[in-house]
Amino acid sequence: MTADFTLQVHDSLSAIGREAWDSCALPTGDPFVSFDFLHACEASGSAVPRQGWAGRHLTLTDDRDGRVIGVMPLWLKGHSQGEYVFDHSWADAYQRAGGQYYPKLLSAVPFTPATGPRLIAHPDADEASVCETLIQGALALCERLDLSSLHVNFPTQPEWRLMGDQGLLLRQDMQFIWRNEGYATFDDFLAALSSNRRKTIRRERRDAQAGLDIRVLTGADITEAHWDAFFAFYMDTGSRKWGRPYLTRAFFSLIGQTMADRIALMMAFRDDTPIAGALNFIGRDALYGRQWGALEEVPFLHFELCYYQAIDLAISRGLSRVEAGAQGQHKIARGYLPSPVYSAHVIADPALRAPVARYLDGERPAVAAEIDAISAELSPFRRPD
Repeated sequence: MTADFTLQVHDSLSAIGREAWDSCALPTGDPFVSFDFLHACEASGSAVPRQGWAGRHLTLTDDRDGRVIGVMPLWLKGHSQGEYVFDHSWADAYQRAGGQYYPKLLSAVPFTPATGPRLIAHPDADEASVCETLIQGALALCERLDLSSLHVNFPTQPEWRLMGDQGLLLRQDMQFIWRNEGYATFDDFLAALSSNRRKTIRRERRDAQAGLDIRVLTGADITEAHWDAFFAFYMDTGSRKWGRPYLTRAFFSLIGQTMADRIALMMAFRDDTPIAGALNFIGRDALYGRQWGALEEVPFLHFELCYYQAIDLAISRGLSRVEAGAQGQHKIARGYLPSPVYSAHVIADPALRAPVARYLDGERPAVAAEIDAISAELSPFRRPD
């Protein structure tokens, strides 16, 4: 791009402002790159420097009219927690060899393993030029700060390919995603499954719902009392699984105030007392499952709240897919099939870059082969006659 454009680094979303950021981010339809979500991560104390997340967000401004025409969420990270693309072995190897892996530069949405735009152009701007300039800006910042590496987690596939063209190392992994094949009802979805899977899912739903009142809450129906209950679920699950949950209680209040219409909170009640819940975000064409938790053990309730209720809602809203988060091959039997997800990486030191590049060159085809094998062997859908 020409000298008529200015690339700037900002230490917080509030320094950029909702209007400027969302002029680029909102048209994407992705809830996680919106100002409200990212600002809630920062303003709640969840993604802040003392937690190892220091904002270094990029904006690209057209000097001729002062318009922001591109943005990139970017963080100076003091660790690799809350990312879901695992580079711990790279960090360990580098630090054992005497290198300093942290801090590193990361473009991602905190604590959110969902594919979405990372190089975000204003709809009226030249997208290719904006995206290339943002990549080059992130690379220049990494070099200026003398950092070990730059990582871009869960970009879209076109962004991933563009970053490969710009010399970044490409990595591929998988997630399990449910896709809406034009179903009008949940029973239509069940009809596409094998007979055994249909029976199993019906039984699981019946057992999970027995004696419970399951509600899907969105918009003004979500109250602070619901967030109090959900935070208790989240803390219980987080403390059992990974020790210290990432999100603060204030985060949930903030998204409740600013994003309620983009949230679906699946809650299970016993005698009007909430016992479990699953948090979903509603995108333009997808439902994104995030946190879940329960204070009472109920068989199959996890599947009901996180998977089956999400499918029901996606069908009713005409959404094309449900992305239920990272990991979990148990999702396959519930109709969530493997799909590729992506990341891209810059390693400054050739002594680390070379072995990482060799590893990724072998990992990508292995992951692609595993996706094909799982889809062929474990799919719950009926085979064509």
